[in-house]
Amino acid sequence: MSTAPQAISQPADIPISFRGPASAGSVAGFGFWLFLLSDIVIFGALFAAYAVLSGETAGGPGGPQLFDKGHVFVETACLLASSVTCGFALMGAQRSERRSTYLWLAATFLLGALFLALEVSEFRSMLERGAGPSRSAFLSGFFALVGTHGLHVTAGLAWLVVMVLQIATLGFLPMVSRRLLCFALFWHALDIVWVGVFTIVYLGAH
Repeated sequence: MSTAPQAISQPADIPISFRGPASAGSVAGFGFWLFLLSDIVIFGALFAAYAVLSGETAGGPGGPQLFDKGHVFVETACLLASSVTCGFALMGAQRSERRSTYLWLAATFLLGALFLALEVSEFRSMLERGAGPSRSAFLSGFFALVGTHGLHVTAGLAWLVVMVLQIATLGFLPMVSRRLLCFALFWHALDIVWVGVFTIVYLGAH
């Protein structure tokens, strides 16, 4: 009597879309959403820490004495505008229009770089006034939250440059289109986080 294992066959009535491994696009999309969720958890922890430490100034300056809301409003306008241009770039890529995609990605990069330049100038001004992260718990929470967001924007700009190079060399292959979509989701997520920063940190300063 034969004891060889029998191959397990899939029932014929199971739809083809449910058979075998998932497509590369599905796996990449699922993995990227997990990455975004992990980032949201990180920012959630930083927001919680800032909320606890925001009143602990150790006798030093607080938000009203340090924040220039007009300056921050320009920062916010730049980042939100970059989200719009990023959306236009994605639309151009979906139509395989290189010139349009390059134009809007360049606009996204310039607006993101301007946002970073304004943020760095704000940090420099605070440091020159002796309001560094070691001055108080409030400033430690502020620099941790806003600085982490700034590092994400910097990484996003580097990613944008890589995407432009890939479009220039590979065109609008499905792989490149997926990566561009992931970049756009990442960039929009940074805008959402910044709206929280602008509302809680700057508008909520008291």
